[in-house]
Amino acid sequence: MTSTSTPPGLARFNALEEHAAFTALHEACASTAWAKRLLAARPYVTPEALYAASDAAMAELTAQDLAEAMAGHPPIGRPKPGDPTSAREQRGMAGASDALKAEMLELNLAYQEKFGHVFLICATGRTGEQMRDAVRERIGNTPEREREIVRTELGKINRIRLARLVEED
Repeated sequence: MTSTSTPPGLARFNALEEHAAFTALHEACASTAWAKRLLAARPYVTPEALYAASDAAMAELTAQDLAEAMAGHPPIGRPKPGDPTSAREQRGMAGASDALKAEMLELNLAYQEKFGHVFLICATGRTGEQMRDAVRERIGNTPEREREIVRTELGKINRIRLARLVEED
């Protein structure tokens, strides 16, 4: 591996001390198991190799690992105060009407009561209405079906966050 073949942001990530790399990964996804799997596979030659490792690690997460990952995500419509990532990802709710925000709060609570965790969706690029429609649709799922949808949505979120991590110079 030469430094010219690996993008600068990825080379920087590969060169991070283990604790710093773990912290960066854990900020992308709150699952300790996921972060440890990605950390163990360093160095990555291409961003695509990192994304593939992320997908493989996501597929192996247990229900407990998924719960840990979901605990790192705020409810849709209520991004973590002072967290630019959360605010950026949920931008589609920022300009939503008070009625839509209130409906989303009700739906979030109903979803959380049924499934025991926050409604998780890759919100990047989605409107408030699209997120509302998704929670309305998914609330009828079985817990098993919903867990697999959440796994897929987390994988999408992780790819976006990893891209931001390794594309930064």
